[in-house]
Amino acid sequence: MSSAIPSAIPTTNPLRENALITVFGGTGFLGRHIVRRLSKDGYRLRIATRRPNEALFLKTNGKPGQVEIVQANIRDAASVAAALEGADAVVNAVGILFESGKQKFEAVQARGAALIADAAAQAGIAHMVHISAIGADAASASAYAQSKAIGEAAVQELVPNAHILRPSIVIGPEDDFFNRFAAMSMLAPALPLIGGGETRYQPVSVFDVAEAVAACLVGAAPGIYELGGPDILSFKQLMEMLNAETGRNRYLVPLPFFAAALIASVAQFSTFIGMQPLLTPDQIILLKSDNIVGADFADRDLAALGIDAKPIAGQLDYLARYRPHGKKPA
Repeated sequence: MSSAIPSAIPTTNPLRENALITVFGGTGFLGRHIVRRLSKDGYRLRIATRRPNEALFLKTNGKPGQVEIVQANIRDAASVAAALEGADAVVNAVGILFESGKQKFEAVQARGAALIADAAAQAGIAHMVHISAIGADAASASAYAQSKAIGEAAVQELVPNAHILRPSIVIGPEDDFFNRFAAMSMLAPALPLIGGGETRYQPVSVFDVAEAVAACLVGAAPGIYELGGPDILSFKQLMEMLNAETGRNRYLVPLPFFAAALIASVAQFSTFIGMQPLLTPDQIILLKSDNIVGADFADRDLAALGIDAKPIAGQLDYLARYRPHGKKPA
């Protein structure tokens, strides 16, 4: 195993080398990096997904037979139980940023998480890693944050030794943050600074989050960890970095929260025609609060898992495809 944790931290028993791990959400942005990372440790991986044909690319992350694809829906108890049969551990990386059709926050991030945890408990699986988010709060005005908190509570109740990871915004080649605004910059002359762009973030590398999952499985102390990179930056600073990486130098225009909420109230209906909304009213609520590692988690962060967090500088090369004339000169 290549992951390591500080010896001072109380640990749980690590998984054996050839353990079987069921991964829910393995086809998503974070999930595919988790699969790639865990395959390097020699685990057998079972990817549980609603559409198995769309997950076949994950097989290339391991040796022949190492990665198995099975059909499962976290709204269906029988399929979840079947996906966990014989497994030694489970990773739940399922999450949605907006609601569409039957994919509702409460169904996916609250009841879905509870269903997986309950099935894991019934199967006697002691190792569970659950991906949540900084800002999870049952009292929040955001349905997203509420559902994340409810899911966390269910996991902790049903699998007391579970690891719950709360990342800030996760960045990497397929991320939904920089790629979304970079695509916008190709069409629009300006980028919005919602609420003036003062909300602070602690961007964390997708590779570091995947490494954190691996660290949890080799014996890190159970409980909640908040994951952020070494840089705390405002939304405006992040847009300035995007401008520099794409070379498009779009105007950064302050957009008051009330105006953004009006736009989002219309934009959310794009889901009815199969498009991802630029903004939703729920996301506007989230944008009003800083998304950084809390003071209470200073010793329950990436460093506590033995991970040296990567700074954002030098990690945004994947935005080169948005430059007017191709890759940035060396």
